[in-house]
Amino acid sequence: MTKEDRTQEIIETRREVYGDRAERRREGLTAKAEALEAQGGRLLDSARERASHIPFGQPILIGHHSEGRDRRYRDKIHNDMGKGFAKLDEAEKARGQAQAVGGAISSDDPDALVKLREQLKNAQDSQAMMTAANKAIRKHKGNEAAAVAALVEAGISEANARELLKPDFAGRIGFPSYALSNNNANIHRIEGRIKQIERNMQAADVERVLSSGVIYREDVALNRLMFKFGYKPDEATREQLKRYGFKWAPSNEAWQRQLTGTARWCAKTVIEVLGLDKKDEA
Repeated sequence: MTKEDRTQEIIETRREVYGDRAERRREGLTAKAEALEAQGGRLLDSARERASHIPFGQPILIGHHSEGRDRRYRDKIHNDMGKGFAKLDEAEKARGQAQAVGGAISSDDPDALVKLREQLKNAQDSQAMMTAANKAIRKHKGNEAAAVAALVEAGISEANARELLKPDFAGRIGFPSYALSNNNANIHRIEGRIKQIERNMQAADVERVLSSGVIYREDVALNRLMFKFGYKPDEATREQLKRYGFKWAPSNEAWQRQLTGTARWCAKTVIEVLGLDKKDEA
C-alpha cells in the first residue's frame, strides 16, 4: 500500500467514526443552552409570580402564627430566583462552548490536513504581503502618494495603506518586525503539525498482550492508544487510568486517549504503576 493510499484509508476511517462530531457537539451544547434557559426562565417566572402575592413592603410578622409559613414562602422565592439565575449563567457558558467548537483543528478531524494546509497558505500569503508592503514603503519613503499606490497594488485597501504609513508609538511605519516574526513562527508551527500528522498516519498499528492479560493497542486509524481489560477494573485501577488521561470508551470497550507521544509515556507509567506487564520489569 502506498503512503497516499494509507493516508486516504485513515482519513476515510476517521470520517466514518469522527466525521461530524464537532457539529454534533455544537448542536448538543446549543440544545443544552436552550434547555437551561427554559429552566431558568420557569424558575424566575415562578419566583416573580409568588412574590406578586406579597403586598409591597409587607414585613414578616414576628410572633404571628403565619411567621413560619411566611418565611418558608419567602425562602422559596429567594431560592428559585438564585436557581433561575444560576441556570441562565450555565446556559450562557454552554452557548460560549458551542461557539468555540471547531476553533482548534483536532488531529481526529478527517479534514485536519486540508484545514492545516489552508491555514499554512493563508499565513504564507500574509507573510508575503507584509514583506512586500514594507519593501514598498522603504522604496517610496517620503512620497506618501507613491507609497499608498504601491500598497494598493499589493492588495491592501487604501484606508489600510494610509494607516500603515502613520507612525506608531515608537515612530515606526509599516508592519512591525514582531508581526512578521510571530507570523513566521506560526508558519513553522503549522508546518510541523502537518509533518507530525503525516508521520503518524504512516505509523504501524501496535497490539500486544501484557503479562496480566490486558491488551495494549495503538490504533493509528482511530488515533487512539487503548488498554483493553476484558473486564471492569477495580476502583483503584480506574483512578490510575483517569489520573493519566485515559477515559472509558464503550464504543471500543477500552480505556483510551488520543495517540500521542505523551500518551505513550502515560501508558508506560500506567503499566509500571499497575504492574500490568511484570515480565518487562525483570
